[in-house]
Amino acid sequence: MPHVTPASRTVERGGATPSVPPSIPRSRTRPGSLGSELRVALTRVSRRLRTQRGEADLPEGQFGVLTVLRKHGEMSPGALAEHERTKPPSMTRAVNALAELGLVEKVEHATDRRQVVVRLTEAGTREVDETRRRRDAWLTQQLSQLTTDERETLARASDILTRIAAR
Repeated sequence: MPHVTPASRTVERGGATPSVPPSIPRSRTRPGSLGSELRVALTRVSRRLRTQRGEADLPEGQFGVLTVLRKHGEMSPGALAEHERTKPPSMTRAVNALAELGLVEKVEHATDRRQVVVRLTEAGTREVDETRRRRDAWLTQQLSQLTTDERETLARASDILTRIAAR
């Protein structure tokens, strides 16, 4: 089996000129420098992704509430506030706005009638799914314009960033 290099992969895919990734200066790999570059790049990509929204065109904080409910099921407003690291009055405003749009409903707690729980409605589920679909489509389009080597690099970077985020 022949030795495969990044340059030979480009030629095998039918590219006219082999592309060899440029050497990265050591100064860019220092934790401080790399951290700054990654922060800026991740922030820019995140901002672009957040512009891809569903029909309700929700602010990101309200969309976050929907995604938590989609993943974890119904929750009390206090538990939502804790999960999202916001103050309870802010979460109450977000939940009320989402309820007015028909994306969540507040229902009586099963065992404590003094409390309510927040539940995602079918419309809320559709909003989460549509927003995710649009964001995935945008990112897929961007990734499709990269070389195989660039996508492999991003796949490795994704693994590393996931590890960092879990700490």
